[in-house]
Amino acid sequence: MTDLAAAPARAEDRPNAHSRPRPAVVAVRVAMLALAATLLLSDGIRAAELLWLALLVAAATVATAAPQGHEVARLGRTAEVLLTAFAASTLNGDAEALLVYLPVPIVAAALSEGRRMAGAYLVASAALLVVGGGVEGRLDERAYLTAGAEWLVVAAVAAFQATILQRILLARRPEEPPQPYAEATRLLTQLRSVARQLPGATLDPGGLAEHLLDEVRALVPSVRGAVLSGSGGGRLVVLAQAGVERLDWETALDTESKVADAWATQQPIVSARSQARSVSSRQTTSSMVVPLIAGVRTVGLIVLESDEAGAYPPSLVTRVQAVTGPAALRLEAALLFDEVRSLATTEERQRLAREIHDGVAQELVMVGYGIDNAVAALPNTEAAEEELRVLRAEVTRVITELRLSLFELRSEVDRYGGLTAAIADYARTVGASAGLRVHLSLDETTARLPAAVEAELLRIAQEAITNARKHAGAENLWVTCAVDPPFAQVEISDDGSGIGENRPDGRYGLAIMAERAERIRGRLEITPRVPNGTTVAVVLGTAPRAR
Repeated sequence: MTDLAAAPARAEDRPNAHSRPRPAVVAVRVAMLALAATLLLSDGIRAAELLWLALLVAAATVATAAPQGHEVARLGRTAEVLLTAFAASTLNGDAEALLVYLPVPIVAAALSEGRRMAGAYLVASAALLVVGGGVEGRLDERAYLTAGAEWLVVAAVAAFQATILQRILLARRPEEPPQPYAEATRLLTQLRSVARQLPGATLDPGGLAEHLLDEVRALVPSVRGAVLSGSGGGRLVVLAQAGVERLDWETALDTESKVADAWATQQPIVSARSQARSVSSRQTTSSMVVPLIAGVRTVGLIVLESDEAGAYPPSLVTRVQAVTGPAALRLEAALLFDEVRSLATTEERQRLAREIHDGVAQELVMVGYGIDNAVAALPNTEAAEEELRVLRAEVTRVITELRLSLFELRSEVDRYGGLTAAIADYARTVGASAGLRVHLSLDETTARLPAAVEAELLRIAQEAITNARKHAGAENLWVTCAVDPPFAQVEISDDGSGIGENRPDGRYGLAIMAERAERIRGRLEITPRVPNGTTVAVVLGTAPRAR
């Protein structure tokens, strides 16, 4: 890092090391050459003066024409410095005329290569003036020494001021806005590389939260606890929970509670009251709420409670904070990864829905219209009409299937509606299209599951409902949803023919549901329904006890 900082060709010294010379720079060089030539030839034209002037013009042409950071341009500037200083020491009485040009290559070097190269040119110029003056016997001439010293000082000051001005202009230059897709690609590539190097290769927020809760409860006394994280809707979600029974934790951030205070202040809070609404206020309780901080962001909270008074002195709070610091960063990485995956999945589902709607669905509708026209135009042939009617019915069925598939792809869990509302809406729509009588039993608390978990549960329910509609030949559909985070149970039952052993499409759907359940650490249960039909249930966590 030190070597880079000290390099003469830093980015702040030269915005583009290989840029072409600007017209203003070329004009200044030409003007200074013209001034030097005018002063040099004002008292007559001599062969030696013309030779030095021609050599200087050639060096200036090379330094100007080549890209400013190129080696050729550097050689041209070096030649300018050497020719100017050496010619000034050899031309009696005309030293000041040529020294007028000396600041030009030194300032150019400062702008393109940095102050270090400009300083080297200044030292070389002074050395040549001294050596040349000594060889020519001019070191005792006051006019020669004065002219040399003045123009060396002028060149040094000009180079210093030029670099300062360049830095000011670069600092004021508006930064180019980052390209969103390029930046996203870079970040996702880094995320993929880092994810592969993680211990256990896990980015599961629920698993990390459970591990953190177990680790903290091993350090401090507690009879119940939970890890909460933000959901973006003004409420917290329960990632993990432990204790004798499931509790209705305070998850709202717009209420006067210790949970909301700890989230807002990013400071641990100890209280003599429970942070769960289902615990009696008369019960002796000690609670501790510790925010999970990653950098400057609040990622979540860990809540611990004991049924003893004064169970959490400052020393225990400090021990918990020592554990939650590194855990917060791991949890944030898992939550971000989960969010990116959910966004990508949602976008892909919407893209597929658009393509199906604008492509295959529209074409099938046109095929149906064509069949209708053919039926109207054909002679009264009963066999042909019957074949076309069958074909028209099949096209209608396929269009209906596509429309339901589009509805399924576009269905998402609303931030405010909740999981049960999304499942109920899908069940009603499918039931109405298939002539199924839908029976709903919904029970959802105000607390929410993580968005990724809700999405997977919705997809499992959709697959189960679709299987019942397409394959079971059922008349009734029972949908039961119970959500009490981190517990959740979704159960879909029908009174159809059940799952046959030789039906590969049904088996494929079951495999998809099993993969989704495993992804959220849930249990998929498929059982026959008495007297007939099938029940598909996915359970997350353990059921809360009756209160």
